[in-house]
Amino acid sequence: MARVEHPLTAWLRRSPAWVFTLVASLAGFSTYFSMYAFRKPFAAGAFEGTFPLFYTTPGAVLSWMSGAFGGTLPLFHTTIKLKAALVISQTLGYACSKFLGIKVCSEATPSRRAVTLVGLVLVAEAALVLFGLVGPNWKVLAIFLNGVPLGMIWGLVVWYLEGRRTTEILLAALSCSQIVSSGVVRAAGLWLMDFRVTEGWMPAATGLCFLPLLFASVWLLTCLPHASAADVAARAPRQPMSGKDRIAFLWRFFTGMALLCLFFFFLTAYRDYRDVYEVDVLRLLGYGDSPAGLLSQMESLVGVALAIAMGALYLVRDNRRALLSAFVVMFAGMVLLGGGTLLFDRRQISGATWMVLIGLGVYLAYVPYQTLLFERLMAATRCAGTAVFAIALSDAVGYTGSVAVQLYKEFGGTAMNRLEFLRAYTYFMSLVGAVSLAAAYCYFFLRVPRRATDDTAEAVTLTETTC
Repeated sequence: MARVEHPLTAWLRRSPAWVFTLVASLAGFSTYFSMYAFRKPFAAGAFEGTFPLFYTTPGAVLSWMSGAFGGTLPLFHTTIKLKAALVISQTLGYACSKFLGIKVCSEATPSRRAVTLVGLVLVAEAALVLFGLVGPNWKVLAIFLNGVPLGMIWGLVVWYLEGRRTTEILLAALSCSQIVSSGVVRAAGLWLMDFRVTEGWMPAATGLCFLPLLFASVWLLTCLPHASAADVAARAPRQPMSGKDRIAFLWRFFTGMALLCLFFFFLTAYRDYRDVYEVDVLRLLGYGDSPAGLLSQMESLVGVALAIAMGALYLVRDNRRALLSAFVVMFAGMVLLGGGTLLFDRRQISGATWMVLIGLGVYLAYVPYQTLLFERLMAATRCAGTAVFAIALSDAVGYTGSVAVQLYKEFGGTAMNRLEFLRAYTYFMSLVGAVSLAAAYCYFFLRVPRRATDDTAEAVTLTETTC
């Protein structure tokens, strides 16, 4: 028996394109906005104290192995700041989630996506309740469990939005949600603590406040109609990818994907470090009296500027030109990172302005990478599959980098405070990012065919290439 189409779906199918775009943008934005309420509010807490850490060294391991595993493996004891341990633990869980997402998100079928999405968020909220119940040391495990389900949400939401002629607008709205929501949910956490919600229970309370919005947003996503024939002709059909399909894709674009993953390794780490320690950096800059209001204002400015940039990219119809335009915008983001920091060092701009500029710079690179870049790559090459796979793979590499940078900061022997480390990392990111993007640009420029793949293409069934 054929499934009856929901009246809202039928209405959206008949409506003008701008109506669908508005509703779909709202659905994607509010879904991911809600998800951030389960991930980021803990960053608003100070979480003073230390976390005990036991570790060994490569020399000790080799010595133990050379003795045919006799005796006890030597362990050494140290401590790190509790908040740093929480950040590293959640990021590690998020990185694990991204590796799981390579398979789960790439293979997700339409009937399973909404249930999977809601179920993952509920598991994350349960972990936040555990976070409130347990003592400081066990909170590190609870926040790890919180990160494990949340890393797959992005890919599941992208599934509803990719492969359409307006995908750039839809994904721009989705990306703006993580910029705006990051500041808003941390501000919400600070406000809840002002109303005497304890630091330990603040993350769970924040998530609970956003749960109704999440349910409504996911329902709206499920009501979106599938891509039209014109969408398919312009952007290629999108379908789940098997393990064989994923290997074929990587084999075809191995060098380019390696360069992009190297770039994203450091970029994700940079974005996370700035994001998680933004409150701490603002206090070091002398804005400790009103971080909540300043956070919302700063991230809203970045979100608006980014939406304008992504809207401009949407106007580039040809898939090949749009793909290369994405590289230009990302390169500009790297220039803004270095240039803004140089102005700050010369005292030509304030600390708050510097934070806005580097926020805009990192998201000018981060958002096109996660949205337009792989969407247009799939469309330009007519590879059968989904952009979700390339995004999930890059995310897995990126959050591995985030964990690595956090560990380096805590155990690498640097005595720099949060502000000094962010400043030094900004220069490093600007240089490495610009070089890797330029090399990747040259690689894809030579491999993407010159042919018409824009939305003027005929709405016919196409024989897609197998990557």
